[in-house]
Amino acid sequence: MHPTGSPDFAPGSLIVLVGGSGAGKSTFAAARWPATSRLCLDEYRAMATDSAADQSATPVAAQIQDLLLDARLARRLLTVVDSTALMPHVRAHLLARARYWQRPACAVLFDVPLERRRRLNAARERVVPDHVLCEQEQLLPTAEQLRAEGFATVDRVTVSSPACLEPARIGR
Repeated sequence: MHPTGSPDFAPGSLIVLVGGSGAGKSTFAAARWPATSRLCLDEYRAMATDSAADQSATPVAAQIQDLLLDARLARRLLTVVDSTALMPHVRAHLLARARYWQRPACAVLFDVPLERRRRLNAARERVVPDHVLCEQEQLLPTAEQLRAEGFATVDRVTVSSPACLEPARIGR
């Protein structure tokens, strides 16, 4: 285990958090990695528009993320992408950047039941509409899908108790 409590990752790895809104991705990442390691589309949307919920800012937020992603991977710095990463083309793009920089790409899959995500989402400052949570549920890939896409490792985060999310590595 890494000193931060997360599984070991090779130096310079790209770690992609995969899961629906309210699954605990940002909380999980903040507890394990310094802010400088985490790239978050919500933060870049907020910087561009004063609203993390303003989806019209996603293209510019993605450009900012790509600039920082390339800068970090070029320097062999561990980088965590904190977004839903539910769309296959988004994951393919991130995998392509890792391959370009010859860095290992690891996925952390948040397998959190919809009802729990609904409860966590309701307590958030920025509540995602329920129909979006349901749509995201349909997009959640399996660990096998993520491995087939090209991720070197897939860690699965499941609910082990009401207050705690624990990672478990699923093969290499």
